[in-house]
Amino acid sequence: MATVAEQLVRTLRDAGVERIYGIVGDSLNPIVDAVRRTDGIEWVHVRHEETAAFAAAAEAQVTGKLAVCAGSCGPGNLHLINGLFDAHRSGAPVLAIASHIPSNQIGTGFFQETHPDRLFAECSYFSEVVADPAQLPRLLRIATQAAVGKGGVAVLTIPGDLADRKATGPLTERLPLVTPSPAVPSPETVQELADLLNSGEKVMLFAGAGVRGAHEEVMALAGKLAAPVGHSLGGKEWIQYDNPFDVGMSGLLGYGACYDAMHEADRILLLGTDFPYDKFLPQARTIQIDHDASRLGRRTPLELAVHGDVKETLRALLPLLRPRTDRAFLDRMLREHVRKLEKVVGAYTTKIEHRRPIHPEYVASVLDEVAADDAVFTVDTGMGNVWAARYLTPNGRRRVLGSFRHGSMANALPHAIGAQLAQPGRQVVSLSGDGGLAMLMGDLLTLPAYDVPVKVVVFNNATLGMVKLEMLVDGLPDFGTDHPPVDFAAIAAACGIHSARVEDPADVRGALEKAFAHPGPAVVEVVTDPNALSIPPRITGEMVRGFALGATKTVLNGGVGKMVDLARTNLRNAPRP
Repeated sequence: MATVAEQLVRTLRDAGVERIYGIVGDSLNPIVDAVRRTDGIEWVHVRHEETAAFAAAAEAQVTGKLAVCAGSCGPGNLHLINGLFDAHRSGAPVLAIASHIPSNQIGTGFFQETHPDRLFAECSYFSEVVADPAQLPRLLRIATQAAVGKGGVAVLTIPGDLADRKATGPLTERLPLVTPSPAVPSPETVQELADLLNSGEKVMLFAGAGVRGAHEEVMALAGKLAAPVGHSLGGKEWIQYDNPFDVGMSGLLGYGACYDAMHEADRILLLGTDFPYDKFLPQARTIQIDHDASRLGRRTPLELAVHGDVKETLRALLPLLRPRTDRAFLDRMLREHVRKLEKVVGAYTTKIEHRRPIHPEYVASVLDEVAADDAVFTVDTGMGNVWAARYLTPNGRRRVLGSFRHGSMANALPHAIGAQLAQPGRQVVSLSGDGGLAMLMGDLLTLPAYDVPVKVVVFNNATLGMVKLEMLVDGLPDFGTDHPPVDFAAIAAACGIHSARVEDPADVRGALEKAFAHPGPAVVEVVTDPNALSIPPRITGEMVRGFALGATKTVLNGGVGKMVDLARTNLRNAPRP
């Protein structure tokens, strides 16, 4: 007779789960042993459970399928929580298995006792304890469907002794894993939306990650309305390529004319975005379309809230719109976009190839040129987000994963592990900050252990650059942000990983090309300028005063890479009256 652990593992395998990320130990051992005895599913031994959750999140995002991680009782599953918050806020379908203390000891203050079903409630759609073997099949169905159907995390807490008991019912049971159908608004709502857009003289579109799969429809909408198109960081990979209406990005990492276009428009249409920085939004004249009704209006007052899938809503909307021939607003914003980009591009172009310490902008620009056209980039929170936003060129096939909604440090390497194991034939590049890599550096060991051919590019400026910037904005001298130099290449080499340390900008391209050609994992550490920082596209008087008080020789911008070339091309292609 099979055990509950075997029933769990075999059911997950039959549902398409290929691996479980985690660390073995006590209460989790029956499940790990069931994996050992089950063909078609593997155990990926990471060095920290936080890595397990991040890796599962990345796998779920690049495949669109359920991914699984696990942690042993007490401290083991507690380590999952940060990565699970990231997965949940990113909409990644992840099942977390939280093993528990012996069932007869729950509530007694036993060794390592916690209450995972309560602890994980805030970062999941479903979190329950399996108290009896007969519950497992049903709770597993509910948990996995919650994760896949709602797009987020589900948690099953399973006491170790229960996992070792005899299962009831069939050894495996089919999991439905049905993804939700696209929401389509009513014809009356679509007509109201069309009337509002037709009556606007200056319409601006702002796209988030919810425009995935709707590039053609958004471009058609922008063309009909002669509307500039801006985007959030999450929307960049889905909307910026092949976009003659592009005016850049808004937010703390933004650039270009997106902010100006949004605040000058008399109609702003938010498309599939839960953009959190309400101070960048005009707080008026706004319409929002989102498949998640709970997001509508929570960042700004709305003239109209439209519950619907972006692609399906725009398909219904387009025939109702009057084509606009007046491009004055669009062309002026395109010119402003070029002007703003050209204003800052000098910091990137002036003798950059010879300047030491190496400018991180230069590294990111070369990385963009050397990387594969369908590469997956994983990006550490902090200045790595800035370089990715400004220098990685989207093309509809590349992916960029980061902790864009949770904002956790140390996500890039674990995300890269999950993305690479899920898609072994694809190039995966981790843009790691020295602070982020140091935090979960133990999982460099996971790369050679499973021969995971991730390419880790470390931007080593011996400081927490984004935190330093935050202090300068607040008028504070930076304190506690710098740390002694570390030779990450030497550490990687000691782990058995191909590595290189680059201090001369002339060596950047060669080191990256050699690492990318290497068949296994590789680390390229680049010693970069700690004074290369970036400011938002819109700064307030308080920010300026803060910089005046706190900054000495800070580079306030760093160019925008190929964005200026794209903007110039769009402006050249704009028709002239």
